[in-house]
Amino acid sequence: MTAIDSQSSLDARIKTVCDVLRRSNCAGALQYIPELTWLLFLRFLDEREAREARDAADIDRPFRESIPEPYRWRDWAAPDGVKRNLLQHGAGESVFDFLENDLLPYLHARGDNGTPRQRLISQILSSVNGTRVDTERNFYDVVDLVHEIRSGEMDDQHLFPLSGAYEGLLLSMGEKNNDGGQFFTPRELVRAMVRVVDPHPGETVFDPCCGTGGFLAQAFEHMRAQLPREATGEDLAQLRHETFFGEEKDNLVYPIALANLVLHGIDEPRILHGNTLTRSEEYAGLYGDAPDRFDVILTNPPFGGKEGQDAQIQYDYRTSSTQVLFLQEAISSLKRGGRAGFVVDEGLLFRTSERAFVQTKRKLLDECDLYCIVSLAPGVFTAAGAGSKTNVLFFNKGRRTERIWYYEITPATRERFTKKDPLTLAHFEEFFALLPERADSERSWTVTREQVEANGYDLKAVNPHRPDDSDTRTPEELLAEIAGHGRELESALAELRSAL
Repeated sequence: MTAIDSQSSLDARIKTVCDVLRRSNCAGALQYIPELTWLLFLRFLDEREAREARDAADIDRPFRESIPEPYRWRDWAAPDGVKRNLLQHGAGESVFDFLENDLLPYLHARGDNGTPRQRLISQILSSVNGTRVDTERNFYDVVDLVHEIRSGEMDDQHLFPLSGAYEGLLLSMGEKNNDGGQFFTPRELVRAMVRVVDPHPGETVFDPCCGTGGFLAQAFEHMRAQLPREATGEDLAQLRHETFFGEEKDNLVYPIALANLVLHGIDEPRILHGNTLTRSEEYAGLYGDAPDRFDVILTNPPFGGKEGQDAQIQYDYRTSSTQVLFLQEAISSLKRGGRAGFVVDEGLLFRTSERAFVQTKRKLLDECDLYCIVSLAPGVFTAAGAGSKTNVLFFNKGRRTERIWYYEITPATRERFTKKDPLTLAHFEEFFALLPERADSERSWTVTREQVEANGYDLKAVNPHRPDDSDTRTPEELLAEIAGHGRELESALAELRSAL
């Protein structure tokens, strides 16, 4: 097998693993990604704990492994593992029996009263009761390929190249219009939003519907880059253990979010498994002593979601719209002086016929400075399985809105983004340049609060610099034109009949 010495070779290795999984009863991304997730996690956890044990031995300090023998990856999955040799060549239990009756029940049980890392392990494997792979031969092919991926071969940052490969893999969850798209926000949009909100070390970051954890992972990379070279171990520990919080209700996606954040270097992702809007909890053991208010919120609530009464009664302005309820949640969850980046579809901005929509937008403008709305051309979410036209709201809590600066992002040669011509950071270059001064341009303009109120709190982006190509004909003029075309048609038909 070719050594992993570049991002492309790592991506190719991951693709090879997925190819084996696809031929082994994991046909779609929503099947093979969860399977690969728990295997990758156990592989790199084992490598990490082996390294930590060596470091502890070098300074004569005790070290207790989170997973003991024979449940470590090196025991049952590595080609030279003692337990694997017994499973593969002995006359006793098969590897499938070992997984279902021994390994997985043992790891699940560690979440009851174990260490923080053991609770994390338990939750990442919470929905795994066995493997989906159809044969032992195929399963060993998969674990052998995963075993060959060694973080130490890649670079000094250990897991960061793998995190990039894993992010690319998660994109496939939204392809071909499968349901995984609702959990994935295009990474270029995530990076742009994090750059604008600019979270700093020492601040807390929250995503109330975190999906696969993309916003939290990108915020970690952004904040880690700000740490000075002389940063202490305590500084990095705070970033990895006490900074990132989220909630996710989906049973399939929750463990994927945990694994994604761990692969990015967040040792203790503080993710609650539950429904933010109903306040229901499946598991809160990782959430710990999470604060009630946060410095930064970055989120993309599901488009078009509908909620029942159990969610609506939690909020001042009741509606079945998931996005409107999450916007109320974000406003109340921000500290005074806190900052937010919030993705919405077009409907939330222009709807003025439903009372809760108007009241929520009024609340936003009263309690926060909605200083910027980025209007994105249709197609940004096409690769993630959704074609909705979207906008990004940027707001700070603690001062009412007086002026809103709009910026319109469209492709250079067409009216919508496509899979072949997706949104990239390059599309934000002028936006980043104009944002500090909120300057006007062909793509940007400012609207006052008075204009918004006079318009019934319709916040839809309407670029005043675009040529007005709307049809201004009156109904009478349209009827007259239709009648004229009708007369022309009758005349043409009469000529045809006379020629017969």
